[in-house]
Amino acid sequence: MVIESVRPELDGGRFAVKRVAGDTFKVEADLFKEGHDVLVAIVRWRQSGPSGQETQWAEVPMKALGNDLWVADFPLARNGRYQYTVEAWPDLFATWASELKRKVDVGRDVRSELLEGSGLLEGAAERARTFGGEEESRLLAEAATKLKQPPSPELIVTALSPDLARIAGKYADRSLATQYDRVLEIFVDRERARTSAWYEFFPRSAVRDGKTHGTFKDAEAWLPYIQSLGFDTIYLPPIHPIGRTARKGKNNSLRAEPDDVGSPWAIGGAEGGHKAIHPQLGTPEEFRRFLKAAEQHGIEVALDLAFQCSPDHPYVKEHPEWFLRRPDGTIKTAENPPKRYEDIVNFDWMGPGRDTLWPELESVVLHWVQQGVKIFRVDNPHTKPLQFWAWLIRHVQDKHPEVVFLSEAFTRPKVMKALAKIGFTQSYTYFTWRNFKQEIEEYLTEITHPPVSDYFRGNLWPNTPDILPELLQRSGPAGFRLRVALAATLSSSYGIYCGYELCEGRALPGKEEYLDSEKYQLVAWDLERPGHIRDWIRKLNAARKQHPALQLYGNLRFFRSDNDRVLFYGKRTPDGSSQVLVAVSLDPHSPQEALLHVPLKELGIPPDETYQVHELMTDERRLWQGPHAQIRLTPDQPAAIWAVYRFRRTEQAFDYYE
Repeated sequence: MVIESVRPELDGGRFAVKRVAGDTFKVEADLFKEGHDVLVAIVRWRQSGPSGQETQWAEVPMKALGNDLWVADFPLARNGRYQYTVEAWPDLFATWASELKRKVDVGRDVRSELLEGSGLLEGAAERARTFGGEEESRLLAEAATKLKQPPSPELIVTALSPDLARIAGKYADRSLATQYDRVLEIFVDRERARTSAWYEFFPRSAVRDGKTHGTFKDAEAWLPYIQSLGFDTIYLPPIHPIGRTARKGKNNSLRAEPDDVGSPWAIGGAEGGHKAIHPQLGTPEEFRRFLKAAEQHGIEVALDLAFQCSPDHPYVKEHPEWFLRRPDGTIKTAENPPKRYEDIVNFDWMGPGRDTLWPELESVVLHWVQQGVKIFRVDNPHTKPLQFWAWLIRHVQDKHPEVVFLSEAFTRPKVMKALAKIGFTQSYTYFTWRNFKQEIEEYLTEITHPPVSDYFRGNLWPNTPDILPELLQRSGPAGFRLRVALAATLSSSYGIYCGYELCEGRALPGKEEYLDSEKYQLVAWDLERPGHIRDWIRKLNAARKQHPALQLYGNLRFFRSDNDRVLFYGKRTPDGSSQVLVAVSLDPHSPQEALLHVPLKELGIPPDETYQVHELMTDERRLWQGPHAQIRLTPDQPAAIWAVYRFRRTEQAFDYYE
């Protein structure tokens, strides 16, 4: 047997493909053998875990689709790691029966063939008895005895009985089987790994006056507001003590005033390190209470995982062997020329202290998991060894498969993909800088289709505390509306940094950085200030929650619009029960009209059928017919999201269904 082109398979089985609990996993393979044997193939699969915790192998038969292509699927019921492989063998009895029928049909003497079939059935009967199929063994043995009789029409009917072939096939001689030379892996995440809407904010600014350091109790007051916007994940920047040495001042100044709060990413001080909480934020008990309050609002809390230290971090004194040093013995500060982070020092990841450093950092993650945190946004993972992340993520998820890791890596494409392959659940993307139709279509098609989508899930962010894109600096509310509409509908996971809903676009001159950045100071957020787009964001998140098609990753399809400034695309569930079309203007300054080419065949709608579209941002319903629709988008309403409904005739009237 030859078994090849098993798919999905990631880099020859080196890495696990990703799916979500509840998915059905489809396996394809090319299978063939010399000659004309009837072949049988199965997929063997099991849920696996740390050594000794694997479940028993299960088997599901593969179906031949023609041209040597075979396919099967099996359910992924639970969060965790699975294994699968393919096995195939020739079905000797089915092959014999096929040849017997051809010889009978042309009038050949089949005495010898019947004796051959009798021998095959005797072997199957013995195997059935070995595996406890006593009744089936008896039936096979009786049929074997009959086939030793002289040929007759009745005997031929017995020999070619489908039931006999089925039982004989159940106990086929699998010593002839060939197994694929690799056991492949799937990591099955929980649903939040695929579908999430993130809101990032600094709890230290929760008081909103720009002067008073906020606490977790103050942050609790934000929960109803964040819930009202429709977000289900709150991401907090580092909540640990902040170092004093080389502390940064406002706007990244090298000189800090006595009351400057510093960058949360300069982790560690006299009060503790990565397992400690900044004393001005509160106590561990108050943090756990914040987690519980968020849960009561339907929100999960994500923490920043930044494996770097302030020079004041306890690790620096307790474990000097963990840090990079210059030839003169002084500790190295972090640099990415021309940038320099004087308030941060980096670990010596592959140095002599790695045997104790790596387990300590694993214990940091497990500490916060024990507090109730199951989502981590990982800061700059591309600046640490891939070997470390592969080791850490596997160790953590072997114990807690529900833990989600978001990779914050704006770096070279292959590095971003490598991080996803070695285990990161979600990934930041280049979406932040994709503004034109062709580049959006090409990039989003790449990351939402196999092979990339088998391991890479893009989490789209139109802004972050580090990045205020040029488009948002000069486009006003219209630009903020269209960019968040794209982020919320192109991917099943997206996020915004606090202030986006207020259209905060003030930047440092000539840079994609915020003026008066919250990274270095408290900010007075006026959530009621004019010009906000809160209602727009609420409607986007409501649409995502109401329509399952928008909750899936990998179902994005782009369609034709005759205007290069209007993007047209859609999503649907596999069964077609939820179908959504989206049009977004890429021009924040002027109205745009477009003729949309509606993909009727993909929607399952005949060309002459009338169908209803419900535009979710305005709540307008219209009847469309045919493959074209003329639309107009404006800066105030730069996006339209249509749920598509087909009509059906009932005895009393017309009704519609999704």
